[in-house]
Amino acid sequence: MPRDEAERLAKVGKALGDPTRVRLLSLIAAGARGEACVCDLTAPVGLSQGTVSHHMRVLAEAGLVEREQRGKWAYYSVVRGTLEQTAAVLRGL
Repeated sequence: MPRDEAERLAKVGKALGDPTRVRLLSLIAAGARGEACVCDLTAPVGLSQGTVSHHMRVLAEAGLVEREQRGKWAYYSVVRGTLEQTAAVLRGL
């Protein structure tokens, strides 16, 4: 496995190593049109908007979600390609 691929996979693994981030990713994937507003993610995980935003930043940096600003709210959607690529690499190990 090339070094850059190993680094990308490790970043995804680290992002998914936190149960709250896994829950957030699941909530977004289950949302209408496969997206969710950060304002709708705080109550289900019982965390402040600032803490949820931090977790979302980690997921975005790992390439697991995309962020779109709509007015004052951030909306997130799952990047299915990243999940599929990660699964394919793991299946090949």
